[in-house]
Amino acid sequence: MNSFKEQLGINVISTPLNNHNLPLFLNEKISDNVRKFHSSIENYQITPLISLNNLAKKLNIKGIFVKDESYRFNLNAFKSLGGLYAIFKIVCNKLDSDDSQITFKDLQKPQIKEQLKDMVFITATDGNHGKGVAFAASKLGCKSIVFMPKGTVEVRAEAIRQAGASQVIITDLNYDDAVKKAAKMARENNWYLVQDTAWNGYEDIPKFITQGYTTMSNEAYDQLQEYGFEKPTHLFLQAGVGSMAGGVLGYFANKYNSNPPITTIVEPKDVACIYKSAFINDGNAHAVTGNLQTIMAGLNCGAPNTSTWPILRDFASFYAACPDYVAARGMRIMASPIDDDKKIISGESGAVGLGLLSLLMEKEELNEIKEAMNLNSDSVVLIFNTEGNTDPIGYNEIIYDGKNPSLFLEGR
Repeated sequence: MNSFKEQLGINVISTPLNNHNLPLFLNEKISDNVRKFHSSIENYQITPLISLNNLAKKLNIKGIFVKDESYRFNLNAFKSLGGLYAIFKIVCNKLDSDDSQITFKDLQKPQIKEQLKDMVFITATDGNHGKGVAFAASKLGCKSIVFMPKGTVEVRAEAIRQAGASQVIITDLNYDDAVKKAAKMARENNWYLVQDTAWNGYEDIPKFITQGYTTMSNEAYDQLQEYGFEKPTHLFLQAGVGSMAGGVLGYFANKYNSNPPITTIVEPKDVACIYKSAFINDGNAHAVTGNLQTIMAGLNCGAPNTSTWPILRDFASFYAACPDYVAARGMRIMASPIDDDKKIISGESGAVGLGLLSLLMEKEELNEIKEAMNLNSDSVVLIFNTEGNTDPIGYNEIIYDGKNPSLFLEGR
């Protein structure tokens, strides 16, 4: 492990690829089947892969591509991919149906919905995952209950209600304790817990959720070919518990036979459980505790997903813990395109990767890290904007009012 000197409030460490066993539960065949399932949903559309050509020229990079998940199922975030697929698998198991021979539309037939009407799905969420669970459950005529951590803005809770949730409760708990409460309620009431993080004894459903996320990568791979690029050289993947990052990296590790693009896992500085796990470097996942605070609500998670941590440990090369201003910087860059680059509306959690990339390419203090990452004029960078404007007030404060969410100033 190599630990770089903190610069601009950013901490970065690097580790050599361990190249352990490939995560076969994310192999190409499974990913193709997952995408086939998603494409059977009525309003499925491939989300845009946006080329920021002019920004790439400014940063002296060959290409920057942003997969914009704010368009996914009209839910303003990628998370529905996982919740939909997990609930589909749960319901198929309950019905003793072959999930390769049935579609999501089949499950919405009146005679099937009659069999499912008493099912209750429960989850804890920072926002986007709960929206996906509520959406999937409501489509099947089922109930869903969603717990949210303290500090959640009401607009995020209302978006989940609008997606179809039966009950949304903003608790006085942090995210990890809200997860524990949801798990306890599921056990006591014989409900179905649909959580996007795994622990000992709870692994199958989180794996289904992670498999659901591979549709993003599957689509992005095809779209890059259309742009004339065989492979991205670099991935910048934001992480909360690490399910999305693990799903994307696991897809590319399988796609390129243990030789994925150079991958950086990006987290909020004060809620960086993947970074902490890599820093301790004993092979195990480690949680962060305390008063976990960041504007990146979707990444405000203290404990890694034990199903995807081995992927991030073995196939990522760099881990970055970033102050909130890095996410705000990324939001502003996407909202203010250069010349004919397309404007991208990104929430805080979706923008931190691009914010970090821009700093690496523009700030002399970070040259050592940039060179270690082999970022140069031949680099083709793929980034996933995982959410749109999910908190309009917060978005406007950052984009239009110039609110700086950190003590570290962008002009420093």
